[in-house]
Amino acid sequence: MINDRAANIRIGDQEYQLILTTRATKEIAKRYGGLANLGDKLMQNENFELALDEIIWLITLLANQSIEIKNLQNKADNLPLLTTDEVELLTSPFDLASYKEAISEALIKGTKREVESEEKKSKNI
Repeated sequence: MINDRAANIRIGDQEYQLILTTRATKEIAKRYGGLANLGDKLMQNENFELALDEIIWLITLLANQSIEIKNLQNKADNLPLLTTDEVELLTSPFDLASYKEAISEALIKGTKREVESEEKKSKNI
């Protein structure tokens, strides 16, 4: 189920899954006022350092969701959570630019709705 909602990235020599969960959505809402404001806030940030901080925070948040899910499912062998310091040290600005697509993919998958319509018989038949 996680794979259906995840986008994969590599930080350092470790593979991580970015997942948008309800918990992550709440954290994004606290910081930006909601998912709808997230893109605007990231794009409008004119200070390069602050823009990097926001992207690093978001990557750390989304990557930690998959770690927390795995820890919940396997309580005997908990994995450590990523820190923003680790993400800063293990990535380059080029990496962060390439993660934008994965962030978008995780957000789209996390908010995707499966809509099925039932076939209705026409009243004219």
